[in-house]
Amino acid sequence: METYEERVAFCTLNRIFGFKPALARCLVEGLGGAMAAFRLRGRELKDLFGPFKDYPDKINDDELERSRRELQWLEERGYSLIVLSDPCYPQALRECPDAPMGLYFRGATPPERVFNTAAAVSIVGTRDVSAYGREWTARITGALADAVRRPVIVSGLAMGVDVCAHAAALENGLPTIGVMATGIEDVYPSSHRAFAARIAAAEGCALVTDYPPGTRPQAINFLRRNRIIAGLSLATVLVESKMQGGGIITAELAFEYDRDVYALPGRADDVRSEGCNRMIKSKIAEPLTDLAGFVSALGLGVLSRRSKALLSEEIGRLFAARVSPEDLDRLQQVAALIKTRRGIEIEDIALQCKMEYRDALLYTGMLESEGIIYTDLLKRCSIVFKNV
Repeated sequence: METYEERVAFCTLNRIFGFKPALARCLVEGLGGAMAAFRLRGRELKDLFGPFKDYPDKINDDELERSRRELQWLEERGYSLIVLSDPCYPQALRECPDAPMGLYFRGATPPERVFNTAAAVSIVGTRDVSAYGREWTARITGALADAVRRPVIVSGLAMGVDVCAHAAALENGLPTIGVMATGIEDVYPSSHRAFAARIAAAEGCALVTDYPPGTRPQAINFLRRNRIIAGLSLATVLVESKMQGGGIITAELAFEYDRDVYALPGRADDVRSEGCNRMIKSKIAEPLTDLAGFVSALGLGVLSRRSKALLSEEIGRLFAARVSPEDLDRLQQVAALIKTRRGIEIEDIALQCKMEYRDALLYTGMLESEGIIYTDLLKRCSIVFKNV
């Protein structure tokens, strides 16, 4: 049975070997435990590490004491550290050669109920997400929510595709895990603090990181973070990505881990789809075009046959008691047009529906407030209602 001191040792090795976790794992496996490394002294340590000459000086009692204070700090704030030897450590991540020695955990649900109880699927992509990317993130997540075996959605809590995936998971009643590139007490971007707190408080959800408390966001941290997103998941879905970016790196890592990789095909002239199209062409990723086939291929079963509300019926349910029959008809007309014309501008909606611009603006605003459509900064509208 793992002792407290062994946990302290794992915490220390995680901090010392954060960017070389495979080396720490070899050390623990070779010595038969994490604490065994701290029982070595002087020449034994130097001989053990060979060319990695910077590490022996860091294996000391002062670092162990620092970890004891850190574990106490975590406990006082309701956080925890899951170490590699814990039964609740994510099994899919443990299978990766560069799995971290420890995962800092923040959540209202115990880690043994967050990890290893359901398959995990990561959904990642560009921060500069388009209306097309938003729509398909919602559709993909909605399809996973309709599966017989509902998965956990994993992403990086960043702007764009990541936060869309987390939000869609919560809206569809799926658990979600946010993997952070900061200490467990911090959130980047800061604008996502409230949303991160919502994830941490939701049943089956959690925030995790392998960075010690006090770690601030730096570019290199996000690269290291991506391996955890890929490692936690049986499959990774790349929604939109330029030729380079964190989503591409995550998908490539998933491929190296021998996990399934899917990419959403995009227009040949859209820079936000260049990375997806290249990964499909190079056979790293399978094109995601058939949601039912995608869910089945992941071993999640067929899509459930629960009844789906028609778009017009859903709008009637939401608005019939609040607006006149004429306004209800107009709302349904506007929504039907947007469904067939993804990205249509409000000015064109007014023209096509033969109404004043101010009326089109009013109706699209009402539809967006109920989550039926999404309007971007250029006033282009797209359907996001999950059942259409």
